[in-house]
Amino acid sequence: MTTTLDISLSAPVNLRDLGGTPIAGGTLREGLAIRADDLSVITEADARELTAGGLASVIDLRTADEVALTGRGPLAAHAVAYHHLPLMGSVGGGIPATDEHGSAHAGMGEMYALMVETAAPQLATALGIIAISPGATAFHCAAGRDRTGVLAAMLLLALGANDDDIVRDYAKTDANMRAILTRIGPTMSVLLAKFGMDLDAVSKLNGSLLDGAEPMDVSMRILLARLRERHGEPLAPLRAAGLTDATVTQLRAKALA
Repeated sequence: MTTTLDISLSAPVNLRDLGGTPIAGGTLREGLAIRADDLSVITEADARELTAGGLASVIDLRTADEVALTGRGPLAAHAVAYHHLPLMGSVGGGIPATDEHGSAHAGMGEMYALMVETAAPQLATALGIIAISPGATAFHCAAGRDRTGVLAAMLLLALGANDDDIVRDYAKTDANMRAILTRIGPTMSVLLAKFGMDLDAVSKLNGSLLDGAEPMDVSMRILLARLRERHGEPLAPLRAAGLTDATVTQLRAKALA
């Protein structure tokens, strides 16, 4: 397996504004929060379009190794605040085992719950950044599904969205997964080879997630259920890590403005 990075800049395939999601008091407005797949490899045209549309801040949830590989990309040349808040120590942390019933989606859900518990300070900080950003905040990982999905869920919980709407947003990624895997293939291949990871096992996991045998929303429902089982209130880990009522109030005011 080669470890040479050969990648062309490309348009994101899993980018969407969270605007339109029902939240406490109304509907989340557009222009507050954008979730995305890897923004470090977008085209210059996409960077210009995002900034012209009001993008003011980027929260990068990737690992240090991912950032070292591709950097910030074209957005680095624009007046956009950059915040690196990795939710995992290595890319291996995003490749969970299946659960005891062999469910890949359930395994992902268990991994998400652990991510919230171990990266609660980063998630609390991310919500604070969104609350004070003078414009739209985009947050991304590589695929825009797992780490990005976890932060999206925490934001929507803070805004008072119900479980079904949080799950509905997460599940929208399902239709994009084949395009996502194609887009992130070059960078992931280099990283997996660098750490000597089992590429066949990764391919098998991806196949399980794409085979349609189980609905994708299982993962998010397990995350929400586990947080309630362990902590009573799903935002409890973030509150313990510094998320304040003032930040939640500020987020809700901005989301409805």
